[in-house]
Amino acid sequence: MNQRYTRTAIGLHWLMALGLIGTFALGYYMPGLALSPTKLKLYSWHKWAGVTLFFLVLLRLAWRQSHPAPALPSSVPAMVQMASHAMHWLMYALMITIPLSGWLMSSAKGFQTVWFGVLPLPDLLDKDKTLGESLTQLHEALNFTLLGLVIVHTGAALKHHLIDRDDVLTRILPLKFKD
Repeated sequence: MNQRYTRTAIGLHWLMALGLIGTFALGYYMPGLALSPTKLKLYSWHKWAGVTLFFLVLLRLAWRQSHPAPALPSSVPAMVQMASHAMHWLMYALMITIPLSGWLMSSAKGFQTVWFGVLPLPDLLDKDKTLGESLTQLHEALNFTLLGLVIVHTGAALKHHLIDRDDVLTRILPLKFKD
């Protein structure tokens, strides 16, 4: 069985992967900077990327509703298949929750999110410094949780490819490899 994901699903997967890596790296880097126009610009870019990833994950979920993922090989035990499905849905939940937590955090801190500097998004909360700090901690914790899941996800894909020697990894790669 060599079922592949659709080209759209593959494209969205890798676009999300690159976006998440870049947005996480930027989010990790920018708080340590001194207040400057550059820091404010980086925060804007981070927010733009977060909103864009939020819309991409919604598009990805909509696509998946009408284009289900290929089944895992029958050699994968049922409990592992259940764990894999649960992990994927948890990652989707985090990819939705993280940008929302960032939006809530920005609202509570009194910094409106303006997508690409053009489309102002409504503040979801009134300004509240204490709540803003709590939401900052939540946003960071959710991001590190997603990072951990991405590491496990990547490790599992490599295990399938290098140890199990099945097609689980190759069916999501942008290029089709011969067996």
